[in-house]
Amino acid sequence: MNGKTHVIRTLLFILIASSVLSGCGHDTAASEKSGKTAEETKKSDSGKKRKSVRKFLLPAADGTVVYGNETISIDASNTGEGYIMVQYLGGADKVKVQITIPDLTQYTYTLTASGAYETLPLTGGNGAYHIEVLEHAYDDMYAMAFAHDIEITLNDEFKPFLYPNQYSWYTQDSETVKHAVQLSEESSDDLNFVENVYHYIIENITYDEALAKDIPLNYVPSVDETLRTGKGICFDYAALMTSMLRCQGIPTKLEVGYSGEAYHAWINVYLKETGWVDKIIEFDGSNWSLMDPTLAAGNNKSAVGQYIGDGSNYMVKYSY
Repeated sequence: MNGKTHVIRTLLFILIASSVLSGCGHDTAASEKSGKTAEETKKSDSGKKRKSVRKFLLPAADGTVVYGNETISIDASNTGEGYIMVQYLGGADKVKVQITIPDLTQYTYTLTASGAYETLPLTGGNGAYHIEVLEHAYDDMYAMAFAHDIEITLNDEFKPFLYPNQYSWYTQDSETVKHAVQLSEESSDDLNFVENVYHYIIENITYDEALAKDIPLNYVPSVDETLRTGKGICFDYAALMTSMLRCQGIPTKLEVGYSGEAYHAWINVYLKETGWVDKIIEFDGSNWSLMDPTLAAGNNKSAVGQYIGDGSNYMVKYSY
């Protein structure tokens, strides 16, 4: 199928929250893959080849602009690229970073690696950002350790969605990147690459029922671990697809919000021919009317369709 003839309306719902894990669980007895297989997709687009990205965008703590104190470093050298990097060297057992974006939405991150810089995205566009670093005091209480205001002007509106960050982390040597390059080499264009990544994930990653029953607090996906084990929960599906697409130069938003009372995550992708596409993909004359990597990996198409509906009940809360 030629990607340029597809009728695209929207892209990808991926269930995430532990409060609604039953919504994205597997019905293995009724399991039915939707759409074409990756092999069929590749064959239908033979003769063309997508130009793969070899020089990946990776964040760096350059040290040219740094805010903080003796235990906290906020490296703001590359805010124009859509991220900051935060390092904590203090003694608190838990540390949170809160970023308030220009529309006053507050994002909260938990630092996971003491002593290492972690990459946090700036996804609210241009404007004033307020950053707070909070140290755990007792029980569920945190104390302010440092705060700073930054004015952001992005070099490119897509940059925050082209770099890895805490929720979709990869490096030059990640297995996730190697698999993405391989899938890109087998693709004819960007849309065909999105198809191939989608099929790879639903055909190779299974839902981790055990983890879903007992998700650790402040869970952060590891995309290479998902590849290694071949299983994950909804957040892992979302992070893996985000990472594969971003490292190949396709702007991708990992969005978190609600469908009714259910907490979800889904992926929006930017394609040059169509702009940002979200929610459900609809193709011309094929079986690709509905897509959801988590659901499609272990449920029949009718169940997926009933769950997603037309997408009108989905509301974005955060974009990572």
